[in-house]
Amino acid sequence: MAMFSVLSWAANYPATRYALQYYSPSSIAALRLFTSAIILIIVGVAKKIRPPDKKDLPKIIACGFIGIFLFNIFLNIGASYVVSGVGSFIINSAPVFTLVLSRFFLKETVKPACWIGVLVSLCGLVTVMLSQTTGFSLNIGVVFLLLAAIATSTYNVIARSLLKTYTFFESTTYCVTAAAAFFLTFIPFIIREFPGNHPLSASLIIFLMGVFPAGLAYLTWAYALSKAEKTTHVAVFLYLTPFIATLIGFFWLGEFIYILSLIGGAVIIGGMVLTNTLGKSQKQ
Repeated sequence: MAMFSVLSWAANYPATRYALQYYSPSSIAALRLFTSAIILIIVGVAKKIRPPDKKDLPKIIACGFIGIFLFNIFLNIGASYVVSGVGSFIINSAPVFTLVLSRFFLKETVKPACWIGVLVSLCGLVTVMLSQTTGFSLNIGVVFLLLAAIATSTYNVIARSLLKTYTFFESTTYCVTAAAAFFLTFIPFIIREFPGNHPLSASLIIFLMGVFPAGLAYLTWAYALSKAEKTTHVAVFLYLTPFIATLIGFFWLGEFIYILSLIGGAVIIGGMVLTNTLGKSQKQ
């Protein structure tokens, strides 16, 4: 189940780059979220999940707007400038930002040794960014992907309080639905783009992104977490995402990735593994 989720999320990066050849970033994000929201709502109605409490609506709206709405906009814009593998490495630096934000906003205790892993990951992130620098000009896509990583990290921090009251499925359904509501403003742009000569494959890819990365992958991930003895036994699969995205981008889109990007990506992953390892040993 965990591997299914990782494969879905890894395929999302090259799939987005393919769809960007025919649709705008905002339309892709909107169509993807509409699809996932409809699926989650249908399943939610079938499961008869409870409606959210009014006092939690501000948090739900914030999660939907920052962690999903802005994340998808930044991700899709960044993906139009950066190849799949590099984009995936940058997005997967999100745990580093989550750790920092949790420390300052949730006042969570962070073991001093964990900051070593954070610094290692940041060095890897800088290496990846340098691989995308031409002359003295930084690829603007890197900036948007960094914003996407910060947005999803902010989502993780805000969502922690929701998960104390709601199940993973409930909180995901509420936040995805809130994000889809913000994307309603993009309907006029979608209508203008649909009459274009887009291949059926592009529309099908967007639909599948809504079904798998934004829908089923979250459910299978939740199932894996519920069955695993420890959370880390499942979370470790996430480290495979950038490398799988790189392979898919290479074989599907013929993308070339520089060795410096791979080195930087490996350092990012190494830093996160180090953080988890040190954090675990400190707790024991």
